[in-house]
Amino acid sequence: MIAVTKDYPVSERVGRKGAVVRALFDVDLHVEEGELVSLVGESGCGKSTLLAIAAGLVDATDGAVLVDGHHVTGPGPDRGLVFQGYSLYPWRTVAENVAFGLELKGLRKADITERVARYLSVMGLSDFAGSLPRQLSGGMQQRVAIARALATEPSVLLFDEPFGALDSQTRASMRDFVVQVQADTGATILMVTHDVEEAVYLSSRVYVLSSRPGRVAAELAIPFGPGRERSLLRDQTFRELCWSIDDLLAGRAVGAAS
Repeated sequence: MIAVTKDYPVSERVGRKGAVVRALFDVDLHVEEGELVSLVGESGCGKSTLLAIAAGLVDATDGAVLVDGHHVTGPGPDRGLVFQGYSLYPWRTVAENVAFGLELKGLRKADITERVARYLSVMGLSDFAGSLPRQLSGGMQQRVAIARALATEPSVLLFDEPFGALDSQTRASMRDFVVQVQADTGATILMVTHDVEEAVYLSSRVYVLSSRPGRVAAELAIPFGPGRERSLLRDQTFRELCWSIDDLLAGRAVGAAS
């Protein structure tokens, strides 16, 4: 559960002393176990700030973030992070990158080996365990980043534009891959994306944030079950949901989204 407001102080060089810029105002949302929920909004609406607050990397000005009923006060192993940049250690192999968080948790070597092998298999990376990141394509590097986040078995995964650096074909493949991974693992995911089609394709619910200060303009339930395939992109209900979100982002009233 997230219920927060976030203000940033304004530099005295560009504003009066004590002035603030409100990035988020009274944002209230939740993610249920096993859900993939997306946040969409125009650039500068506070999507990534909200995710950083959920990750414990940024403090809220007011409000709280709860994970499994516990207050978030900083980064923790109950939240796994996946960013647009792959953030892999270039000197570590694929298996060693996936093992990194498990080593920090102090797991026994045998347990680390078993869990790394399991998640490399889930991500289709078993044959690349000994490869270095530079030897992989962008899509494969992002799979490694997701495997590393999954391996610590956090309560929730936080995705910040995870496919934004990928070409359109690889991005489409990664969407399908996330659908399958979530079905296989039951992962709980909160994802920030600027891509409306991506949000509708992957999510069980979509929150639309208004322009600054970001607030929840709408919450839309997505009526498609698991195991989604690309043919869904041509479904009329799918297209109408995307159009409704586009209208909301453009500031037009949409009865279907109320």
